[in-house]
This record gives sequence, C-alpha cells and structure tokens, in this order.
Amino acid sequence: MKNKIRLKEYFISTIIISIFLCLLFLILNIYEYHSYTKNFNNKISSIVSILKYEYPNITDTEIIKILNDNNNESTDFFEKYSIDLNSTSILINNDTQFHKFLIVNISFLVISIIILLIIFIRYNHKKEKDIKDIIKCIEQINRKNYELQIDSISEDELSILKNEIYKTTIMLKETAENSNKDKINLKKSLEDISHQLKTPLTSILVMLDNIIEDEDMDSRVRNEFIIDIKRNVVNINFLVQSILKLSKFDSNTINFIKNKNSIKNIIEESIKNVSPLCDLKNVNIIFNNKKDSKIVCDYKWQVEAITNILKNAIDHSKDGGKVIINEDDNNVYSLIEIINYGQAISKKDIRHIFERFYKGDNAKSDSIGIGLSLAKTIIEENNGNISVESNEKETKFSIKYFKV
Repeated sequence: MKNKIRLKEYFISTIIISIFLCLLFLILNIYEYHSYTKNFNNKISSIVSILKYEYPNITDTEIIKILNDNNNESTDFFEKYSIDLNSTSILINNDTQFHKFLIVNISFLVISIIILLIIFIRYNHKKEKDIKDIIKCIEQINRKNYELQIDSISEDELSILKNEIYKTTIMLKETAENSNKDKINLKKSLEDISHQLKTPLTSILVMLDNIIEDEDMDSRVRNEFIIDIKRNVVNINFLVQSILKLSKFDSNTINFIKNKNSIKNIIEESIKNVSPLCDLKNVNIIFNNKKDSKIVCDYKWQVEAITNILKNAIDHSKDGGKVIINEDDNNVYSLIEIINYGQAISKKDIRHIFERFYKGDNAKSDSIGIGLSLAKTIIEENNGNISVESNEKETKFSIKYFKV
C-alpha cells in the first residue's frame, strides 16, 4: 500500500508542478502583453493629442480610421531613421521591455526544465535503487536465504517483477522447509525401521546360532525356535511390505483405479482377510448392514485399509470377545463403524494413534505401529476421514466417505 501511495505522490506532484508552471508562464505572457499594450497606447494617445492640437479640423472618425487601416504601410518616415518595422520596435520602451521579458522567459523555461528534471532524476534514482534491491534479493535467494523483505519496492512497472519474486521466494521457502521436514521425517522413519528390524533380526540370529551350535538340541526346543523364527520373518515381511506401500503414497506413485464399489463387499472381503486371526483369538465379528451403499474408491486399497483397522480391533479384543461393524448411509456421507470391547486407549495415546510407527501403552510386543497410519492415508485418498473414540466400555473407529 505504501508503494502505491508513493507512486501516486510522484505522479500527482509532477502534474501539479506542471500545471503551476504553465499557469505561471501564461500569467507572465499576459503581463507582457499588457505592458506592451499600455506603452503603445500611451504613445498613440500622445500622438492623437498633438494631431488634434495641430490639425483642429481632423475628426475622431478619421483618426480611428487611420489607426485601424491595415493598408497604411508607408515606411518612408521610419526608414530615414533606419527603423525596420519588421524587426525593431518603434517604441524604445517596448524594445527595452522585450529584452527584459525575454530574459525572464528564458530563465523561467530553464527553471521549469530543471524542476522537471529533478523530479525525473529523483524518480529514476528510486527506480534504480529498486532494481538493485531486486538484484540483491535474487542474490540472497541464490544463497538460500528466504527471509526477505521486499515490500519497499515501488509499485510501478517493477510491481510485476516484485510480485513474481515474492511468489518465488515464498515457494522456495516452502520447498526448503518441506525438504528439511522430509529429511527429518526420513531420518526418524529410518530410525524407527531400524529399531523395528533390529529386534526380530537379533532374535532370529540368536536362535539360528543356538540351532547351529547345539547339534543335540531337543527336537521340541528346535521346533519352538523354528516357529519363532518364522513368526519374526512374517513380521519383518509385513513391515517391509507396509513400508513399501507407505513409500508409494509418499512418492505419489500409486495409480488408484477408482470405481463405484459396494461397502458390503469391501467389509466382507476384509473379514475374510482377518478370519485366521479371529479363529486364533476366538473373536466373533458381527456385521450390521443397514444399507448396501456404494462409494467411489480403489477396491483393493480400501480392503487393505479396513483389514488393518479390523486387525487392530481384534488384537485389542479379549479372547472370546466380539467386534461389531456397523454400516450406514445418509445424504452427506457413507459411514462404517468398527467397535471392539477391549482395553480403552489412553488420552495420551489416542492423539498419536494414527502416527507412523507409534506404539501405545497397550500395543502388543510384536506390533509395528504402521497399520493404522497406512489405513488413514488410504481412506483420506478416497475422499474420507477416520476418527477414534475410546472409553472403558468400548473403542470405536468411525470412517466417513463423503459424497461431495
């Protein structure tokens, strides 16, 4: 805003000064004309008085006719005195005043030019300063310094350049900040992955060493070691697969195939995926299907998301317990609720439950802390959101797929 006001001030000042100088020049010319007219009229008046005195018979009409007659061009009298009517004033006083006014006019013109030049030079100097500021800004940007203040640049023809530089600065600043965040997140993720892999790999190595070193190991103990090794390999495989899936989302390399899909079919497919786990914990899944609504989504990925949430619900259910799935629909969204009746999630954990690699106080020892994060990412990619509520009686995950 300041810059626009400054440019406006320059513009208005130039116009006011130009108008003032023109008025002053006009007044000066009018004054000059009046001075000439007064001198000339005074001399004519003197001549008329003498004529009337010397020639009493001459009438006023004849005198006026002589004065206004354009055909009287006799120059014999003035030529005797070397007076050229085309270049020299008959009245010496007028001639003197002419030279004075000529000096005044030239001085006025020079002063006017100087004033306008000062205004132009001042404005041009400011513009050059702005250009130097822009160059400095670009140099700072090239040095990766994005904390720049360029609001002082005037709002004239440089405004477009200034605005583009400002946009570029903001964009580069955001890119740099995001790059730093990505580096921090990548470092944290690598640390988490390293930690997640270190425990099962160490356990596998220890058990393999025992099997190799102890040739006479009891077959029952050997089988237990092999079962533990298989379980750890399965966990490592799940971790690697989950990380690969998340990395695809992070790099935007997933090509979603979105079609209208039945929520009922998605849930039933997800239930099949977790049925072995249900059998292991003797958990019963109850599916309440009020409406068989359809959503636009990628079927395969959506089954992945619901499967992860169901797996989490079963893991935190009591043996012999139940998990309830409710499906509903309205004009705004389609709803899926997944409810389990296990131990409540603490207020401290519930804020972080969808964070990658986060493991709450109630998490299983072999939990990776990536399933819910992956589920949330998939659901949000399909125009939905997920939330969780938990108390001593139940834990409820609510998934809404918005229709608009």
